[in-house]
Amino acid sequence: MKLAKGFLTHTSKDEHYMVSAGGTQFSGIVRNNSTAAFIIECLKTDTTEKEIADKVMAKFEGAPRETVEKDIAGVIEKLRSIGAVED
Repeated sequence: MKLAKGFLTHTSKDEHYMVSAGGTQFSGIVRNNSTAAFIIECLKTDTTEKEIADKVMAKFEGAPRETVEKDIAGVIEKLRSIGAVED
């Protein structure tokens, strides 16, 4: 899976945004926290939820893997709901 064409990311002053640049069903801006922004960055290349979880575990220490996987699934589900993820 990967980030769908038509979505761009931008970071400004520690604020993370994802923007629909046209050609998508969603039109608008999504403001992300740092974890969601990290997941979206991972989606810029073809990847799996397991690979994303491995990267999140390496970057953000302390959370149980089960929690990390649940949170990743939630972010990806929300991104899918706006058409931002391609399988």
